[in-house]
Amino acid sequence: MGPFRLGPIDMSALRLGAWLPTWASLRSLGLGALIPSAIARYIFATTFSAFAIVLFSLTSVIWITQALRDIDLMTSRGQTVLVFLGITGLIIPMLVMVIAPIALMIAVMHAIGRLSNDSELIVMNAAGMSPWVLFRPFLYMAVLVSLIMSVIGSWLGPLGLQTLNDWANDVRADLVTNIVQPGRFNGFERGLTFHVRERLPNGVLQGVFVDDRRNPRERATFLAEQGTVVKDERGTFLVLEAGSVQRLEISTDPAKQKDPAIVKFERYALDLAQASNSQPTQRNSARDRYIWELINHDPARSKLLEGQVRAELHDRIFAPIYPIVFTIITFAYLGAPRTTRQGRAMSVAGAAIVISVIRLLGFVVIVLCVRYPFVLAFQYALLAAATVFGLIAVHRGLVIEAPAFVTNTLDAISARFARPAAAATS
Repeated sequence: MGPFRLGPIDMSALRLGAWLPTWASLRSLGLGALIPSAIARYIFATTFSAFAIVLFSLTSVIWITQALRDIDLMTSRGQTVLVFLGITGLIIPMLVMVIAPIALMIAVMHAIGRLSNDSELIVMNAAGMSPWVLFRPFLYMAVLVSLIMSVIGSWLGPLGLQTLNDWANDVRADLVTNIVQPGRFNGFERGLTFHVRERLPNGVLQGVFVDDRRNPRERATFLAEQGTVVKDERGTFLVLEAGSVQRLEISTDPAKQKDPAIVKFERYALDLAQASNSQPTQRNSARDRYIWELINHDPARSKLLEGQVRAELHDRIFAPIYPIVFTIITFAYLGAPRTTRQGRAMSVAGAAIVISVIRLLGFVVIVLCVRYPFVLAFQYALLAAATVFGLIAVHRGLVIEAPAFVTNTLDAISARFARPAAAATS
């Protein structure tokens, strides 16, 4: 009897084991039984390549849509292409946090679909191969993605946001000190206009006029003899000297509109990083805190609300769990061999629906837990239940199919559309 073959397997993908360094060799540690087989390496390589392509594609599309919103860094703020790419690229780790679990789900579906189309699933099942042998490389891939997301969520993502905040402050300071042209009205950002009579060699601005309309409820106009840009840990400020400020509160009722108030000052610090809606800036957000800072949060020494810290902390705890849960659910639906394309299509749709519901509920729970902490228990219970039921289905080799009424309805719809098509061709 000749050697047993599984069908058309791309042997070039089996070279994944050569990528591992010698110090990581399991055989040298006496754990040769744990070395993945050729089949496992092939499945892992197929899943990894598909995951990388999907993750890169989705992240690139979403990054481009976000980056186009900051194109004014080059068009109106005089920054270089490298600065533009650097600032906009710092949000990529946070995008990966959201996209990676979905990309992994698509990659697992692709790998299993490829095995099914080449009849390799049926051959392995007929040869008596345990479902765990087939599931193990997908689990390795899920753990790898989970570790990557853990690093991003605990350290790399917050570091990127902190760097983004500091870089944005530098851009603001550079705009005022170097790019604003004397004698011209310069739009610093939406709702903020500058006019400078003269800029001295030491960076001091003479004859400063600032019109600040970033707050929709108030309009402020500043006139000062001179101004200086100051940067510290609190942000970027334009310190005005010997001037006056005219404030006008905007009222929706014309009858209650007050007259503007004029106040003279010797020194006044104008916050250049103030948001247009008067909300806390990125520096005061829980998103740019490392996970150990969230765990050791002291409400008495922080401006962050307890609910915001709780939501951000549990969101980062959920993030590495999603890849493993999604992989288990996807394999539970698609891992069993099927003989019809319709059955596999229904399984793909079922897995996508279940995963979408779990992820959507995750977003809802994170929003609600700011005020209602008890809802977090629901999401943890949901993830645990999905994991347990999925592992039971994998262990027993269960074939998860849609209810009969769903299948019958789809068959009836397909038959109804098939009759006119057949009549038209006859």
